[in-house]
Order: sequence, then structure tokens, then C-alpha cells
Amino acid sequence: MKKPRPGANAARTATEVDRQVGHNVRRIRNALGLTLMELSEQLGISHQQLQKYETGSNRLSAGILMAMSERLGVPISELFDAGGTTKKSSESESDRLKVVCRRVIERTRSRKTLDLMARVLKAIDENGSL
Repeated sequence: MKKPRPGANAARTATEVDRQVGHNVRRIRNALGLTLMELSEQLGISHQQLQKYETGSNRLSAGILMAMSERLGVPISELFDAGGTTKKSSESESDRLKVVCRRVIERTRSRKTLDLMARVLKAIDENGSL
């Protein structure tokens, strides 16, 4: 019988980083008001698998990390942010609103609607509100 090499399963074992990423995915998903089912359907995975990612019991592949980042509307680096839960409440509320805005923009398929959104944002900026 072949003896397993040392650390052979270590690459598949979830790490503290995996748990941190999972925690951030759950925090952002909840802030966006998405259910496990909604996000898992968008990612094309089962809600059970998403739950395992969020609890850190399963590792996330590079492809899933990229898809999570896109679906949640955040940079991948934010998924790794260990300080994400210690932000001031006004900062986290602003971050949450930015994520919501990004998601709305990214889900918009109509060129006409996107043009209108851009005009509104430019008008707000020209009034010195930004």
C-alpha cells in the first residue's frame, strides 16, 4: 500500500484565509439582502456549497472567487480583507450603498437606461454633490 506523502491533503484543507473570505462573502451577501439561494443560483452552485464556502469548511477556487467578486460587486481584495468588520458604521453603510449601486449598474442591460444613469450621476457631480 502506497504511503501518502506529508501534506498531501493540506492543499485541500480549509485555512484561516478561507474562513475569512467565507465570513466576508456572508457579510457582503447579507448587506445586499441576498439569500443563500439567490446568490448560489447566480453562481451556478448549490446553496449547500455556498454555505460551506461561507463557513470556511470548503476552500474557494480562483474561478469561484472571481465569480463571487463579480456577483457581489466588490473587488476580490475586499473578500480577503481581515478588517472588513471593524469599519466605522458610517463607512460600512457607505460601502454597502456603493455595492448596491454597482450591482444595479452591472445588472442593467439597456443602453438607454445606462445612458440615463450616467447622465444623472454626471448631473449630481456637476452640482458639486460628489
